Amino acid sequence: MKKGRSVSLIKKRDAALVKRYHYWTEVQRLRFDDALRVLSEQEFFLSEQRIIAIIRAASRRPEMKPCKPVPKVKKPRITQAQIDMLRGEDA
Repeated sequence: MKKGRSVSLIKKRDAALVKRYHYWTEVQRLRFDDALRVLSEQEFFLSEQRIIAIIRAASRRPEMKPCKPVPKVKKPRITQAQIDMLRGEDA
């Protein structure tokens, strides 16, 4: 048996950390720094820098994403003809 940290346990920990990060930032709507503090001091007992590194690495792997990202709000595209119509000018 190999000595040292278990790779499978580290993967499970990282997956749990990403899910908890998503919970604190998206569900509970905590700010980024507050979510890191909770994860660091109350849940996983890792440094904030290590948590950031784990989250960044997980964001590059599609199997680690717990859910779909929040959709971006798209602004409607208005043409010059539509603007002129709203102003009451004839084109």
